[in-house]
Amino acid sequence: AGWFRRLLHKPKPSSAESSLDAGLSASSSPSSSSSSAKSSRSSPGTSLARSVCPAPILVSDINASGSARWAKSYDVCICHSDVDLELVEELVSYLEGQPESFRCFLQLRDAAPGSAVVTELCDAVQNSHCWVMLITPGFLRDPWCKYQMHQALAEAPMANGRTIPVLKDVDRKDYPKELRNLYYIYMALKEKSFRQIRDTVVR
Repeated sequence: AGWFRRLLHKPKPSSAESSLDAGLSASSSPSSSSSSAKSSRSSPGTSLARSVCPAPILVSDINASGSARWAKSYDVCICHSDVDLELVEELVSYLEGQPESFRCFLQLRDAAPGSAVVTELCDAVQNSHCWVMLITPGFLRDPWCKYQMHQALAEAPMANGRTIPVLKDVDRKDYPKELRNLYYIYMALKEKSFRQIRDTVVR
């Protein structure tokens, strides 16, 4: 009889113990462990570390400057007659020595040995942002100069480049009719004309 009375009066577990047991059983369940794993993956510390990780810098982002000239291999293609090579070399030296470090295509210097003349002239036009036409008496007599001029005019409507006619020792009446819808630079003072060409390229 004594053991029966002790069984009836056995104390019940407290509410704190019950909640502790419930918490332990919940944490040991598979659903609880998976949810805790999810919360650990999305913890504030992890999210912050992910957000401050720098994104990779692309080459295109480095080269982007807001100027269409960076989309081309060259900034300027100089179209000229062989008899004007000395003046053209001065112009190229001036442009390449500017703070912008202009990339100039000079046919006798930059054309690939063994390549066809037509191929090199077409590639130079297509891969340049601007085309400087040094129109002199020698230019007007040279069929290759006229060919390159026509290539530049054909490229201009589809590209962001500009054709820049530069007149030297040529009367206005002899100005090529193909270019008469374009403004030109008249080379009276060499230094002033070089600056005008530079300003046109960077515009």
